[in-house]
Amino acid sequence: MNIFKRYFLVVLVLILSSCSVSYNFTGTGKLDAKTFQVNYFQNMADIVEPGIERTFTQRLQNVILNQTNLKLVSTGGELLYEGEIVEYRITPMAATSDQTAAQNRMTITVNVRYSNKNKEEDNFERRFTHFYNYEANKLPSEVMQDALNEIYERITQDIFNQSLAKW
Repeated sequence: MNIFKRYFLVVLVLILSSCSVSYNFTGTGKLDAKTFQVNYFQNMADIVEPGIERTFTQRLQNVILNQTNLKLVSTGGELLYEGEIVEYRITPMAATSDQTAAQNRMTITVNVRYSNKNKEEDNFERRFTHFYNYEANKLPSEVMQDALNEIYERITQDIFNQSLAKW
């Protein structure tokens, strides 16, 4: 029995010492930076909905702050997020028997440029899009808060996954 305990202890030590992959609960692995910067995302869409660019910028900052131990800085960040909202549109999605819209879709597309000063091979420029469907008998202003919450949650998480989690 004593030999079994020693054998088990040796195997356990070898297994634990051989694990060199760093993991945390956000799935980012080892970050090679301490600071990040999110520049203001301007609304360059054909249809301008006031305030959505400020909300998006804040949501992206919050996602990174809440899921990493990186420090937000206003200038000189090792990780830099910048870009613009390039599309905001509302389109009819489903018709009723009397040829009117039964459901509308709000779509937002954000163009993101990500730069990592410490690891330039991670840099990218990419568009992220998501949508929110709602009943056509409601005005966009009635669903705006719920729509933005869902759309921005998905887009910011996709940006986080692409830039830091490498998913």
